Amino acid sequence: MSQKSLVHFDISERKVLLRLMDNIAVLLTLSLVGIIFHFDYFRITDYYWVWTLMLLIYLNIFSTIFELYDLQQAGKFEVVLKNVILTASLTLLFFILTPYYTPSLPDNRIQILFFFFAITGSLLLWRFAYVTLITSARFYKKVLLIGDAAELDLMITALQKSDPNYVVVGFINTGNAEVLPVSRGLLHFENKPLAEIIKEEHLNEIVVADSTTRTKAGNIPILEELNNLLIEGFPIKDYTQVYEDITYRVPVQHIGKDFYKFFLFSRSNQNKLYRFFHRMFDIFASLTGLFICGLLIPFVWLGNLAGNRGCLFYRQERIGKNAIPFVIVKFRTMPNNSELNGPQWTNRNDTRIPWFGRFLRRTRIDEFPQFYNIIRGEMSVIGPRPERPKFVKELSEMMPFYKTRHIVKPGLTGWAQVKANYGSSHDDSLEKLQYDLYYIKHRGLFLDLNILLKTFSTVIFFRGQ
Repeated sequence: MSQKSLVHFDISERKVLLRLMDNIAVLLTLSLVGIIFHFDYFRITDYYWVWTLMLLIYLNIFSTIFELYDLQQAGKFEVVLKNVILTASLTLLFFILTPYYTPSLPDNRIQILFFFFAITGSLLLWRFAYVTLITSARFYKKVLLIGDAAELDLMITALQKSDPNYVVVGFINTGNAEVLPVSRGLLHFENKPLAEIIKEEHLNEIVVADSTTRTKAGNIPILEELNNLLIEGFPIKDYTQVYEDITYRVPVQHIGKDFYKFFLFSRSNQNKLYRFFHRMFDIFASLTGLFICGLLIPFVWLGNLAGNRGCLFYRQERIGKNAIPFVIVKFRTMPNNSELNGPQWTNRNDTRIPWFGRFLRRTRIDEFPQFYNIIRGEMSVIGPRPERPKFVKELSEMMPFYKTRHIVKPGLTGWAQVKANYGSSHDDSLEKLQYDLYYIKHRGLFLDLNILLKTFSTVIFFRGQ
């Protein structure tokens, strides 16, 4: 079937486009500034290729830390403005302070300002063009969803929250729900052939959330129509795979009995080389972390003395790898009598947490003593956060496959910690479980590195939990 669709970019394509154009815009602007203003501090030539490499390394690291490739943030120019200035400032600072592999400071120090404004101006100009053009409606991906209308709101919310350019135009109900979610302004298609819907609504994709052979009013089974469209080359995708690709979560609530067929464990879980270097990094990080922890102890002790009297450290039983309990160590952030009625959830604005304890949590300083657990092998730097036995029992009864997160070591930071909301309820725990399972399914060097960079963002923007 020939179909004329509007241009659109997938999430991965937009992230590659942003990163590629950031690098090109900066290098092109620096070249033009050098030619026009006789700027000789930074030169892009074969002889000075190391300078260019170092600049691009710093630029990409700090762009990631300051969320320039977070698509939710990239579409808001006021947020981009702040993050670009922070990125350019840190890139310049680290570039100047790097010996040997970067140029010596020029005699005319005003060239440093040219360097800074060239980076900042080029990034802002390109990002303004991105916000104006690429995030406009002409680049939206328009989708038809086939599934049970009773679950439609949850599906659409998850997809469009993660990708603002992903628009569900309408749906075909394959369930028995009488009340349809028309409040979202979605079109409900029941009697039209799929080919006609595609043509009228300029659809880019069909997402199937229910593999059904239900017959429509025209006596044509949906499955038969989908097969015909697939043969003709129209994109048709399974909802669970689309959900995972867009949200970076595993949709456990939609997998059911097919969980272990769908949830193929990462090869890195059995890769001895990966596990060796993972453990070596844990040891190096924990030694560094314990050294910093030692330096922080006097300040935390004084802060607790002023705003949170009691023991310096807090010990609590948690569930680790293979569901084996262990005792976690943290700086105490609550009074000693905070749980007189037994374990309870901590929320973001919990009144039990004094001002200094809140500071420790937001900056993640309270986590530093856990490097002791890491060097003992009970935890890792990266992995699902360890939970308390009472909550594990509750969540395992409510959520299928919750205990699956215990097949790897718990972590100081993790995919759920840098992506999910504050975990203060069972609903939040479901979202975090989806992220944890995504990490277990896809864990590897690049995902670990991504988590470390996003952890810096979490600390910088005070999103500690």
